[in-house]
Amino acid sequence: MEKIIAVSDLTKEYIMGEVTVHALRGVSFDLYDGEFVVVLGPSGSGKSTMLNIIGGIDTPTSGSVLYNAKDIAEATEKELTHYRRNAVGFVFQFYNLIPNLTARENIVLSTEMSADPIPPDELLENIGLGERGGHFPPQLSGGEQQRVAIARAIGKNPALLLCDEPTGALDMNTGIQVLRLLKDFNKQYKKTVVIITHNAAIGDMGDRVFHVRDGVIDSITENEVPIEPEDVKW
Repeated sequence: MEKIIAVSDLTKEYIMGEVTVHALRGVSFDLYDGEFVVVLGPSGSGKSTMLNIIGGIDTPTSGSVLYNAKDIAEATEKELTHYRRNAVGFVFQFYNLIPNLTARENIVLSTEMSADPIPPDELLENIGLGERGGHFPPQLSGGEQQRVAIARAIGKNPALLLCDEPTGALDMNTGIQVLRLLKDFNKQYKKTVVIITHNAAIGDMGDRVFHVRDGVIDSITENEVPIEPEDVKW
């Protein structure tokens, strides 16, 4: 597989009064085109910081993040905006939908900024909400809102989909539906998906699993036969 992201010796430090917090301590890894990666670790382990830096919404203290051979850690704000707009989709634990826009309009916000978008109506059908595109977020369940948020993230057809605890606010059955959408996007469109979670059961879905603790990657394991979302138990 082609390498899509190359991370080398990444560090991130926060100054809190007289205390220096080391969120990342020399992290290095690669991400490959079309793979499904799960990043496991407890709260405070540095996994969200790592995701935010890869996504261009935070900057490292040191180290490099290469995308198409260009270091986004050294990019200007204009270059980062272009990177976030065209290369990266984000899915968060809380849906961040615009409440006075319909489900379809929330998706269109994303597709209109892309040169090669996925049609909004195709996305609504794919997430099982083809007949509910005219509903507003308060009229949808939590699981339905998360599905719209995923459709919005993938609508611009990003090379990289970054998901921060996407099932964290959902029950098991709804969470499995969300994981199925992410897996289908990965398979159908052959795009790289990264999920960070503290739920170890989700790790069995990944092509690779990064185990993060105290700002470092303890280990990277591979699943020879990743399980399907419907087989995840938690």
